[in-house]
Amino acid sequence: MPTWTTPRRAAGATAVATAVAAVSAAALLLAGGPPAAADEPAAFTITDPRIVESSGLQASERHPGVYWTHNDSDDDAALYAVDSATGETVATVTLGGVTARDIEAVSLGPDGDLYVGDIGDNFDGGWSEVWIYRLPEPEHLADATVTPTVYTVQYEDGPRDAEALMVHPVTGRVYIASKKQDGTGALYASPEELTASGINVFARVADTEVWVTDGAFSPDGTRLLLRGYFTARMYAWRDGEPVEMAQRVIPPSQMQGESVTFTRDGRTLMFGSEGDGSEVEPVELRGDLLPESAAEPEEEDPTPGDSPEPGAGPDDSGDSSGDGGDDGGLSSPVAIALVLGAVVVFGLSRHLKKP
Repeated sequence: MPTWTTPRRAAGATAVATAVAAVSAAALLLAGGPPAAADEPAAFTITDPRIVESSGLQASERHPGVYWTHNDSDDDAALYAVDSATGETVATVTLGGVTARDIEAVSLGPDGDLYVGDIGDNFDGGWSEVWIYRLPEPEHLADATVTPTVYTVQYEDGPRDAEALMVHPVTGRVYIASKKQDGTGALYASPEELTASGINVFARVADTEVWVTDGAFSPDGTRLLLRGYFTARMYAWRDGEPVEMAQRVIPPSQMQGESVTFTRDGRTLMFGSEGDGSEVEPVELRGDLLPESAAEPEEEDPTPGDSPEPGAGPDDSGDSSGDGGDDGGLSSPVAIALVLGAVVVFGLSRHLKKP
């Protein structure tokens, strides 16, 4: 197991202001309340000068807005917790007792543990075995040294280069996507349970067409995203197997696209790249690409007999009022409230001006 070392106003102005506030409140009530505050993920730049080869990315479960990343080959075995609000590293977790060879991926399991994949092989299958390091995601963000559980991994069809490791968030099963092998990549699955006392043989379960540099499961486990340097593929995850979706994900243009993770609500992908001061950029998901738990509700069919003529409607005319009439949208509750309010305020202001 891992071990851890305001000024006063005149009466007339106040009355007018009060009337305006009341009218505004009425309009909001008729409209169903104010719009919800937006909380969309934003792009951020990794500022830590130590992180020059960010090769894996994982959204934190315990710490909203924090992302775990790491360098790959020829670096100390360490994970960096990066605050997306500032781009600064807020904690460094060093893996004790580990000599990193080529760490390429990090993923979060359903148990709250982080799985780190030392699975890179720049010799195209030159290593007879690779490793996975497992450690709990820290409850508190602070620099620490952790001795992880170490799992030794081999592939059933021989050694190969890989850069993507994904833990299914429901079953806990670990998957590795090879980068290439004779022009074709593959997805491999771990045994149902990993063992730290022997060899864990990963079985080939599917072929992939992407030259995979990272991958991620959606938080509900219904989607799998595999990315390459310039491409990405979304798969529906059904009965333990990936089913490629027709709709495409277009990753941002990056110098060396290496990493990807879902945000914790599953509605956005965050794409990262290598390099000094590298950027992590969001891509919002829509339609079928959304995980099942984040899927947008289907719109109800219109009442029979009330369907618009073909080619008509807001999408064709550009009219977003939802009414389609020629009253300029004044039949909406909000518009009515605002017109009535204007009349009230105008009359009140004229009354207050009288001696």
